[in-house]
Amino acid sequence: MNNSVMHTTNTRGIERRSTMTKSTNDRRGIVVLLVDDRPIVAEAVKRLLKYETDIEFHYCQDGAQVIPLAEKIQPTVILLDLLMPDVDGLVLLRFLRAHESTREVPVVMLSTNDDPQKKAEAFSNGANDYLIKLPDRVELVARIRYHSDAYLNLLKRYEVELTRAYNQELERRVEERTRELTETLAHLQETQSQLIQSEKMSSLGQLVAGIAHEVNNPISFIAGNIEHTSEYVQNLLELIELYERHYPEPSQEIRDFQQEIDLSFVREDLEKIVDSMKMGTDRIREIVLNLRTFSRLDESDMKFVDIHEGIESTLLILQHRLKDSSIEIVKNYGDLPLVECYAGQLNQVFMNLLANAIDAVNSIEEEGRSPQIEIETSLNETDDRVSIRISDNGVGIPEEVKNRIFDPFFTTKPVGEGTGLGLSIGYQIVTDKHQGAIECESSPESGTEFTITIPIQQSKLSDLASYRVASTPKNSQVRKAIA
Repeated sequence: MNNSVMHTTNTRGIERRSTMTKSTNDRRGIVVLLVDDRPIVAEAVKRLLKYETDIEFHYCQDGAQVIPLAEKIQPTVILLDLLMPDVDGLVLLRFLRAHESTREVPVVMLSTNDDPQKKAEAFSNGANDYLIKLPDRVELVARIRYHSDAYLNLLKRYEVELTRAYNQELERRVEERTRELTETLAHLQETQSQLIQSEKMSSLGQLVAGIAHEVNNPISFIAGNIEHTSEYVQNLLELIELYERHYPEPSQEIRDFQQEIDLSFVREDLEKIVDSMKMGTDRIREIVLNLRTFSRLDESDMKFVDIHEGIESTLLILQHRLKDSSIEIVKNYGDLPLVECYAGQLNQVFMNLLANAIDAVNSIEEEGRSPQIEIETSLNETDDRVSIRISDNGVGIPEEVKNRIFDPFFTTKPVGEGTGLGLSIGYQIVTDKHQGAIECESSPESGTEFTITIPIQQSKLSDLASYRVASTPKNSQVRKAIA
């Protein structure tokens, strides 16, 4: 009786894997679609399958209606008559294989012709099996189950392959971009070392500007794709949850693979990876912004502003670091006129000095001392200048560090917490952009005090030579340096 030939499920149409997997696995059981011009054959096949409660049977007499019906019922196997009066079975087979909705569905040809040539022709056109009708019930059911199981397993493999391919591509892109950034940052470090040694601030600004531009391009690309990556990862995780909900008892192969990859850990760690990538890109973009500011690429119009408003807005931004601490902020504001300045840049100077002061007093809070930061402003009417003094009672600055605090890229903070550009940028903003001076007095026992002095109106400034930058211990003569 067994004159039939079996053929493994084809794997064409890979591009439709995700759609097919979702639509097919949304339901359970085996779905059979019989395409035959004789209703008597359909009735016979239906009787052969009537005791198979998990097999859903559908019949189509008109070959032109096969595709619409297949799209509706999503069969797991198609039984196709080889010879029909209106359309040749092989022509319809080729049509099924060409259409994306049936391209992967197993097709079993039914025929009364046992000619090997016909069988070969059917297989060459994409048939998966060839049965002499009507076959024995046991054999027919076995063939249907075999091809349906193979088809459903194929869809499951597609899903695993898609997830694996996506993760591999994601890892490849992250590694590639990380390598590029590492190389770029390595180049930046090499360049900064040369610039510090040469002490040519103008050359430093030009080179840093170019480096910032080069770093900004790849990091902008990564930052722009992280949101999409996060969305895609979330979609995949939701898709896996859907599979587990609808198929709580997967095959042993899937369970083994879940244990092998530790699926629960992957779910939890994927989101953390994406978040850490976002934090990393934000950090690099912050560095790039500082570099651009340092290299004078972020110019804005100078205008008259209220210095006190700038200080208050800076304190508001730093409120998240102050609200849960016992740090006391003492404000002694003088009666100041509006000052002509670059407001945003001057606020950046306040931000850096206040953030450093918070870092300095945090450690003494742990020692049981009362941390305090004082902000004082005053007007020097003799030379039309204003002074902003920011002091703290923190740990102070060691002697060996004091003379380097305004050097670019110099920092005493751990790796990843400081760029070494804050005070250097502040120095440039005060002395170069505002023709002012910034002085530092500090000792390990008395804390640190920074004093910024800038003219009220830039256009009236006539003498720059008398304003210098100093970094000396408290109670000692302040050393001046040409701005």
